[in-house]
Amino acid sequence: MSDILIRQGRIITASDDYTADILVSGGRIRMIGEAIDVGADTEIHDASGLLVMPGGIDVHTHLEAAVGAANTVDTFETGSMAAAFGGTTTLIDYAKQDKGASPIAGFADWRQRAAGAAIDVAAHMIIVDFNEQTLIDMKSLLADEGITSFKMFMVRPGELLIDDGQLLKILRMTGDNGALSCVHAENGLIIDTLVEEAVAEGHNDPIYHALTRPSSTEGEATHRAIRIAELAEAPLYIVHVSASEALDNITEARDRGVPIFAETCPHYLFLTEAEYDKPGFEPAKYVMSPPLRAQSHQDALWRGLASDDLQVVSTDHCPFCFTEHAHGLKYSKEVGRDSFARIPNGAPGVETRMPLIFSGGVGQGRISLNRFVQLTATGPAKLFGLFPKKGTIAVGSDADLVLFDGQESWTIRAAEHHSRVDYSLFEGREVTGRVKKVFLRGELIVDGQSWLGQKGGGEYLPRGASGSL
Repeated sequence: MSDILIRQGRIITASDDYTADILVSGGRIRMIGEAIDVGADTEIHDASGLLVMPGGIDVHTHLEAAVGAANTVDTFETGSMAAAFGGTTTLIDYAKQDKGASPIAGFADWRQRAAGAAIDVAAHMIIVDFNEQTLIDMKSLLADEGITSFKMFMVRPGELLIDDGQLLKILRMTGDNGALSCVHAENGLIIDTLVEEAVAEGHNDPIYHALTRPSSTEGEATHRAIRIAELAEAPLYIVHVSASEALDNITEARDRGVPIFAETCPHYLFLTEAEYDKPGFEPAKYVMSPPLRAQSHQDALWRGLASDDLQVVSTDHCPFCFTEHAHGLKYSKEVGRDSFARIPNGAPGVETRMPLIFSGGVGQGRISLNRFVQLTATGPAKLFGLFPKKGTIAVGSDADLVLFDGQESWTIRAAEHHSRVDYSLFEGREVTGRVKKVFLRGELIVDGQSWLGQKGGGEYLPRGASGSL
């Protein structure tokens, strides 16, 4: 691997903003300075007029994952390639325990599939079947594999749901062992009742996905999860916050000094429930959990990002094709053509996260450049045990670097994306700010529209302690 010099870029970290050269050697940043002198064998990239930022870290993806009767369509190769084109160099994906099986077996299965990743990857472990042996296995994963975060669902009883008593035990374990419990907070029992009532009344259109998941069910479950975490004296991370009621509970707890952290996603920041008014089956594209909300919730989320009541923007990239033509029914929203209750929950977004947040956040004056880096790279790295190896530009850190043109405007088109999914939530949206080059540990993997990375080029990342900033 030859040395690389990135010349005269405007370097943006979570706290800094300055122009300098970056010398990369052996996959790491070796020097930052003005007019660094290098030999003729050093590869030079001119970053004049460009922003140079740490590679993005997306802490919420579902690649090659079974979700009910369907499977997400992106492989680790295609999903990680799409992420790289969007300026993301590290993914923390969800491995999953199967019912009746050990989470250790679930991780082994995930690790085999993740070997195809073209960027660096780490794993959260989803826990769906709890007993005392589960706690022992979780501790083994923590100590042996560097899995320092675990996800529990408060929805889909009998399939995914972890009850309150089980959640308390898990939170105690994670809190005592430097790990972080992550929770999908919606009241699953109430939602299932509302779904049953809607189906019984013959309401099968996609809009009823949203109507049976009111924001109050997210607010209630978030409040309950926070109180359980307080009792356990453990940090807690709330995934994909969409509702102002949930954010209100998070804000109140954080104001009291409770270690509560949370993320939201671009679709909640740029889209509203109006998408469910589209004709026919089109609204199925927007069937994800939680669903899209009214504009007032979106406004609250932006305030939460600016005030640090929300600490991360992730994607929850859970891609199913809209049609079945490209890859078959198993990978398609068409599984639920006859009823909203069977539409696979999830949507794509791994390639557009950073340009969207830059354009709609920095470009619209909602957040600063430094805050942008904090939300998309540094905060995720610190919360999930990857900092300072990842998430910043500093001597000794991995040379995961993005050269970004903050002035270039372009239009989002699914046909130009690198994911296998056949639609974008943001089709036709014009954004300002575009990824030009991406380096993974000093290797140029994206150069404009050219892909220079390779399947299996990523590394698995054991993580340190999680749950603090």
